[in-house]
Amino acid sequence: MTIPQPLFSFDNTYAREMDGFYVPWQGAAVPSPELVLLNEVLARDLGLDPAALKAADAARIFTGTESPAGAAPLAQVYAGHQFGGFSPRLGDGRALLIGEVIDQAGQRRDIQLKGSGPTPFSRGGDGKAVIGPVLREYVIGEAMHALGIPTTRALAAATTGETIYRDGPKSGAVLTRVASSHLRVGTFQYFAARGETDKVRQLADYAIERHDPDLASEADKYILLLRCVIDRQAALIAEWLLVGFVHGVMNTDNTAISGETIDYGPCAFLDAYDPEAVFSSIDHGGRYAFARQPVLAQWNLARFAECLVPLIDPDDADRAVERATEELNRFAETYQDRWLAGMRAKLGLTTALDGDLALAGGLLDIMQAQRADHTLVFRRLGEAARGNDDALLTLFQTPDTPADWLRQWRDRLAKENADPGTTAKRMATVNPAYIPRNHTVEDALSAAEHGDYGPVHALLAAVTKPFDERDELAPYAQPAPADFGPYMTFCGT
Repeated sequence: MTIPQPLFSFDNTYAREMDGFYVPWQGAAVPSPELVLLNEVLARDLGLDPAALKAADAARIFTGTESPAGAAPLAQVYAGHQFGGFSPRLGDGRALLIGEVIDQAGQRRDIQLKGSGPTPFSRGGDGKAVIGPVLREYVIGEAMHALGIPTTRALAAATTGETIYRDGPKSGAVLTRVASSHLRVGTFQYFAARGETDKVRQLADYAIERHDPDLASEADKYILLLRCVIDRQAALIAEWLLVGFVHGVMNTDNTAISGETIDYGPCAFLDAYDPEAVFSSIDHGGRYAFARQPVLAQWNLARFAECLVPLIDPDDADRAVERATEELNRFAETYQDRWLAGMRAKLGLTTALDGDLALAGGLLDIMQAQRADHTLVFRRLGEAARGNDDALLTLFQTPDTPADWLRQWRDRLAKENADPGTTAKRMATVNPAYIPRNHTVEDALSAAEHGDYGPVHALLAAVTKPFDERDELAPYAQPAPADFGPYMTFCGT
């Protein structure tokens, strides 16, 4: 059954042009769909009417029970390296791309349901999701967007009226996710592993048209596509590390060609700065530890490059590998340049000097040794720029430890010839007061699992305006209490 009212103005290029890259599919009917969160700002950005989306029947759309007019629901196929091991056939096991819209800025965006039931790619799973992981992705994705980090976004969260068993009975739920596309490194890997070069070329051409249309007429468009994807991923991972974000499951099927953060499963944010931080319950060897994320991003990009080799130079594979390797070797420098530029901003610097990398590294070394809070150190450093060190020094186990570093930093700031107040204000625009701290996320999700969405709304109010410090939101700026204990996250399937 299709809901007749045109809630969405779809233009579904993937369904129309990419036959063989998906399976048409319909979400599972659910007994009692209910919309519990709607992102009205995003809805308006997409050219949608929030009032219509909040109508009772629309909850059936947001659970996959019914399709809106113009939809072409489908499950995309892809492969992927998962913790280093290759799975040749994965695909959307609990998600459906229902269609594409053109937003108010003229950008094409996917609308996808996550948790809408089994598909041909479910691999024995039930294809469902539960309220906790759905709200985790909603909250953290919106927080990342507010921090200026490329990300998929949440349009809606709806409950289904089902009881789903995930370590006990849980409330079933579906997330409506918005992305520039859901093309992944793993999408390319699926066809490359099968030796279907024509389909790899078709997919690459589609990706170029979608994300890098200026390349379409270039003779070397495939090597240039690789370069663009490398640059986007280098910039993205730099942004992750600057805010202390740990993705937790950086498999190639979670590496988006668009350069957006995708799939917030076992993710978390640092409290105390720790390069070796691992939160995911399944990352036993620390493959995706905080400081290893740039290394693994480059590894994932190498898998993407392998898929493109037959396109880069169809007549000379060795030359194609050489050219792709040259591009991959740019990753580390590109990443460091983006990270250092971001770190300069966090330190209040607007110019570039040779000693800046050592200055930034020196602070991180002290933070690691002293178990200092990552977010609060940089936020309070703004006050130190005004000459007030007291709040900053309380974050260190031995408060006199940063003294030498602070002198070096102030000497460096003096070379900026900037007013301290201006510097502090500028730092407050890049160093957030609020992130989705792990304990606040868990408290909010626990309340929602018992039917109380108030804490989720309060947390969203903080993290979607992360740089605007407000007295009433002070608890959201504090690190976890001492009894919070070691934190572990789960994939949420």
